[in-house]
Amino acid sequence: MTHSQALLIGPDRHGRRVAIVDGVVAREAPVDAPVLSCPGGEIAPGNVCAHTHIYSALAPYGMPKPEPAPKNFVQILERVWWRLDRAIDAETLRAGARDYVAKALLAGTTTLIDHHESPNLIEGSLEVLSDVTTELGIRAVLCFGATERNFGRDEAVRGLAENRTVVASPLLRGMVGLHASFTVSDETIAEAGDLARALGTAVHVHVAEDMADVEDAKRRGFDGPLERLIALGALVPGSIIAHGVHLDATQVRLAARNGAWFVQNPRSNEGNRVGYAGNLSQVSTVALGVDGWDPDMAVEQAALARLAQENDDEAVAGPRAATRLAAGHALMAERFGLHPEPLAVGAAGDVVVRRGGAVEHVVVAGRPVVLDGHLVAGDPAAFQATARAEAARLWDRLKNV
Repeated sequence: MTHSQALLIGPDRHGRRVAIVDGVVAREAPVDAPVLSCPGGEIAPGNVCAHTHIYSALAPYGMPKPEPAPKNFVQILERVWWRLDRAIDAETLRAGARDYVAKALLAGTTTLIDHHESPNLIEGSLEVLSDVTTELGIRAVLCFGATERNFGRDEAVRGLAENRTVVASPLLRGMVGLHASFTVSDETIAEAGDLARALGTAVHVHVAEDMADVEDAKRRGFDGPLERLIALGALVPGSIIAHGVHLDATQVRLAARNGAWFVQNPRSNEGNRVGYAGNLSQVSTVALGVDGWDPDMAVEQAALARLAQENDDEAVAGPRAATRLAAGHALMAERFGLHPEPLAVGAAGDVVVRRGGAVEHVVVAGRPVVLDGHLVAGDPAAFQATARAEAARLWDRLKNV
């Protein structure tokens, strides 16, 4: 099935039907459109993972523990994730991406908004990711997180340039990535904003995940990392702020007035012991991400509900945690020029059919990518076996990083 074809899904057990034409939800399908029947299932929108790191996909396969053990967030970055991303090559990235995307689709996640880092594989890295996401049929928004933390300004210039290479398609959009304020110069931040405007997109950046980011910005003469981005022209409308844990209520509202989206990553924030992003409840433009954890958004939503309750965040505790997940559709739609309400006419033709809670069918832009619980474009078991083999090779490479 090509994206120019039509598909009628349903009716499901509630009598609901969804027509998709040219990859977009339509009022009705042509009379000769193929039908994906699901009389015992329930039709729902596909889930959007609004911030992740596909490059970390191999971490669950035996990643060695750092020695000595990190004592704070910056040490976690230095001893774990910044070593991992320096060791990545094209083969490990491709293997991890296939495994991660397969898991996402089988869990009913139809969009991945990725923030990529691989300092020794800058040129060509986004092509690897775009090839895999297109091959398996997931919707993706890609960027390279420019940084100066390893090789200085040249590294940042090359990272920004890699963001130019994403070729838009029905399933793919690009953004301009910055790692975080505390790993880049003012010059790099300003160039990221200029590039985003030139490309007609926005910036995707970590902000105030830990107090180290805030303290760095203050040492540079700014009130905080958010104010630094704004002053240097990098908070282009539509930009994605990942985390925002250590932003106060006034700063959160300031970011929203500048047209920014927030993405909360509750499991990652808990695991890294950086705190809970309670002030994000000041605004409605907050989506849900996993920050490299497994891309099952139902699991992330459950973690958000639990942590919101533990932190007295009544705005999103319990069933209200679903508002974060729902906001991801509007974020994604903004990048693709689609209707922000999922399954409305003009919205992305991204649909999940569940039977008894289990994912039965997944459709992305009108194309079935999971049928009867099976991935259409590949063998998940084979992807996982290759990922495990590449992970073992990656751990060997880590010894020399």
